[in-house]
Amino acid sequence: MLATRLILTAAAGVVAVGGMAAAAADLMPGFKRSPFWGEQLKDLQTAEGIKVHINAPEKMRPDVPTRVVFYSTPNGNSIAQTLGVQMKQDLDWHYDIQHIAAQTRRLREVSPDVNIVLVCIEAEGKSWPGWRAKHEDNAALIRAMVEDTIKGMPGKSVSVTLTGHSGGGSMIFGFINAFEQIPAWVDRIAWLDANYAYSDESKHGDKLIAWLKGDSRRNLTVVAYDDRNITFDGKLVNGPAAGTYRATERMRARFEKDMKLEHAAKGDLDYYTAMDGRITFIVHRNPANKILHTVLVGEMNGFLEAMTLNTPEHGKWGDFGTPRAYTKWIQPAADAAPPAQNPSPAPYDKSQVPVDVSKLGGHASPAGTAGTVIMKSVAAMSRSERESQLLREIVGGNAPAFMGKFVTVRVSGVDAKGKAHTASYEVSPDYVCVGTDKDFVRVPLTPMVAQPLADSLKCSLTTRKMCDDIYKQAEVKLEPRPMTNDRESVETFVRQNAIIEEQRKGKPLGALVAGVKKDVVITNLLQEREHRVAIYGWHQLDGKPIQPLTTVHVDWYVDYSHGIRLVKRQMIVDGEQRDLWDVLKDPDLCFLVSDEGPIAVAHY
Repeated sequence: MLATRLILTAAAGVVAVGGMAAAAADLMPGFKRSPFWGEQLKDLQTAEGIKVHINAPEKMRPDVPTRVVFYSTPNGNSIAQTLGVQMKQDLDWHYDIQHIAAQTRRLREVSPDVNIVLVCIEAEGKSWPGWRAKHEDNAALIRAMVEDTIKGMPGKSVSVTLTGHSGGGSMIFGFINAFEQIPAWVDRIAWLDANYAYSDESKHGDKLIAWLKGDSRRNLTVVAYDDRNITFDGKLVNGPAAGTYRATERMRARFEKDMKLEHAAKGDLDYYTAMDGRITFIVHRNPANKILHTVLVGEMNGFLEAMTLNTPEHGKWGDFGTPRAYTKWIQPAADAAPPAQNPSPAPYDKSQVPVDVSKLGGHASPAGTAGTVIMKSVAAMSRSERESQLLREIVGGNAPAFMGKFVTVRVSGVDAKGKAHTASYEVSPDYVCVGTDKDFVRVPLTPMVAQPLADSLKCSLTTRKMCDDIYKQAEVKLEPRPMTNDRESVETFVRQNAIIEEQRKGKPLGALVAGVKKDVVITNLLQEREHRVAIYGWHQLDGKPIQPLTTVHVDWYVDYSHGIRLVKRQMIVDGEQRDLWDVLKDPDLCFLVSDEGPIAVAHY
């Protein structure tokens, strides 16, 4: 294991530590100094494949308590992705969804009289449930890892917090399984949408209640959301007994056998509390039926909320919900310079992405090159290189001729004053493609490329309402065929295109097609968070979209399901020519093309 076994003094409720005062000003043994914000770091790995990353203050004070926070990574996420960094071009989006390191730094900022040590732990295979299934003695291994990690930590006393997200919650249950009684040196346990593995048969509820009753300083927090009906690519995510909502219901039912849980509602959140707030279940009702899984942790500051509930620090850092309360503490990516003393995020770098079509340079393929040939030529390129070349191809004329024949969509309605209006606008018959009429491929693009392309053609991207109206009036409605593997690869782009073309057989080329992609859209939501892409649509045959309007992804993210539908800026309203963007701003007329009121900024 990591070290020799730790001797505990349970009676005091903490791990007794001594003899470290002289060395407290220096780095702890085996640690290295971080270039960021006065931290020291250490990385370890057990023989059984548990990776351990320790992030501690550079100066560990011997005269104040030390709190060691164990955070177990979610399924499919590495330690580095869980810690998070500032986003930049071509960096995987997983680095921007939890930001546990930045949230820990914010926690330290509001808790100056505590040594807060973050221990981020990743199981082999990036799955705690999978790792536990492979190791019959997983409970003992987890216990030893925790005890060995905290051995020798400086501080007046040492307490442990156990928390994690998604499958990481399995680690906490493994730890609990290792004891007849949860150790007195554990002061806080928090499942962040992570309590899937809760089991009454394993006496999890009995042990938690006994532990909470043993000391008034102990706290339990469960954060979850109503995930019973959420869908991904049109399919239910959870079975009839799965998900954290149902797991939380099971936990609450067990606790209510011993105590009364008080209920209070705050916005879309239900709070169930007991023991003077030391037990808190927070359940998001999820009225929009969105996937809020990791949103609860990162975007809504869930880690900070769970770490400070029922403490004087609660609320000092910000509020549970948006916006992020820790942005200035997000670490730059590995090749960035160390931040200033009072850090703020570096500006987003789009230097590798073309924004001026007239200055593209480079060369397109010869006229008439097949779409599949073009896609093969860009398959090995980076995202930014690929998008630059695809833009060259489209602007250079390697787009199917049928795409130049726009189709008219007509809408009408009555404004707030009771006055009737009619309008029409022209849309591309399909999503942006490269190639020829005989061999073309629909190409997913980021908004950084889609917007200048649209601008060069005096076009706009669509809105949510326009997507709905286009679908209703489409001559060819095809059933969505979601794919799950290699979603961001060019090969998958081409495979999905082939599936669509097989579905479209016998339908006229140039007819208005819908139901084959999610639209990259314009929306007011883009003004709430910088550097995001908004997507919506992929309507099913019953007219319901698979994808609700969302800005969950950073703006350089693109996968096979994204499509660019172009709309001519010039439209007709009540018989007169108008600019679509002006209509979107007009409080009296915007309802013709927007279902979210006026959209003042109609571009990326």
